[in-house]
Amino acid sequence: MAFNKKEYTKLLSYILSNCYDKPHVGKTVITTALYFTDFNYYELYGKSLTKERYLKSKKGIYPKHFNKVTEELIERKKIYFRKEPYYHTTLHKYYLKEIPNIKYPEKKRNIINTSIRYLITRNATSLLKYLSKDPPFKNTDYNQEIDYNNVYFRDSRYSVRKKFINL
Repeated sequence: MAFNKKEYTKLLSYILSNCYDKPHVGKTVITTALYFTDFNYYELYGKSLTKERYLKSKKGIYPKHFNKVTEELIERKKIYFRKEPYYHTTLHKYYLKEIPNIKYPEKKRNIINTSIRYLITRNATSLLKYLSKDPPFKNTDYNQEIDYNNVYFRDSRYSVRKKFINL
């Protein structure tokens, strides 16, 4: 599975454009949204949208290419990064320089929107609690790559198959 940088960058930009007004959304929420979008897409179509490799860490999800892609976007002046205080912590915040006009076909857009809608309304602590029970994450050891095929062990709380049965 070869990483699809163009699709990954597009998805990252789309997520950022949907959470720019949410003060609680930092790196943890963004990387979790990337993970769930990819894994939900895989559950429905048997392939990853971005072909990103995700590792399980004690802090949650670690997408293999996230740092490199965001650094390149910062260098190209497409996004900027700031550390911002948020209650008793510091968030790593990413902002788009301008909101891009990203177009996805309707089916893909619906999957992405369904995947991120719940996530970007939650803070990192509640998301990590939710993530910890998702079978692909739960069935992986720390510092190991998460197997996409574990989406087929999801229960009704995590599975997206019933939501998109008519796709």
